[in-house]
Amino acid sequence: MEIKSRKGDVIPGPTRRTVLRGAVGTGLVLGAAGMGGGFAPRAAHAGSGSAPPPLGPSQKAVLDSLLEGNARYVSGKRKAHDLEAARKGLTQGQKPKTAVIRCADSRVAPELVFDQSLGELFVCGVAGNIPTAEIMASIEYAVLNLETELILVMGHSSCGAVDAALQHRDGIDALPGNLPGLLSEILPSVLKAQKGGGGTLARCIKQNARDAAGRLSAMSVVVNDAVKAGTVGIASGVYHLDTGRFELSGG
Repeated sequence: MEIKSRKGDVIPGPTRRTVLRGAVGTGLVLGAAGMGGGFAPRAAHAGSGSAPPPLGPSQKAVLDSLLEGNARYVSGKRKAHDLEAARKGLTQGQKPKTAVIRCADSRVAPELVFDQSLGELFVCGVAGNIPTAEIMASIEYAVLNLETELILVMGHSSCGAVDAALQHRDGIDALPGNLPGLLSEILPSVLKAQKGGGGTLARCIKQNARDAAGRLSAMSVVVNDAVKAGTVGIASGVYHLDTGRFELSGG
């Protein structure tokens, strides 16, 4: 299948994903078909990007509200949400202040972790909480149409996707199905964590969430413009399965 640019020029696709580790240094990682799978070539990896700018007062207030909800969750003192009233009130529309990029892991439920009700979080999930093109399109919708003020990348401890990238970092192509393409999006963060002084799973998970947040503006003109205008902020952190605590990953 030929892939053409907007001008109609044919863009040659890679025949296989090679020298991945060398490509990490240039910020370019291409996905290709995995063994036994039919994974379509992915767009070039956007690299880790730069750290998001500090949150403005409005975005910080939104984040503080989430952290307060998480404190309630940890302490077992969650609010008694009137879900019936919330459901009826949302039939005409939604305006969630926060968009969350979460892992697909069944143990990670942002509405519970941050003690939020219906309509308060715009949640997008994919294994490894990485900003795929589809995830970014969903985030752009929230920014453009729902008055979302904060984008939060939510990693979590014991993440199987990050662990797979760590354990198979020298042989991702040998994995079945579409896994090679997915894990190639996580591998740069794993390698960076290793260079930073030890590639433990916890370090890799934190680095992956931080890098995902750093790539959002580079991957989307919509998000970049909103961040520059000060109407949207970006943050990231790691949810700890054992304690229930959400910890910001910092810069």
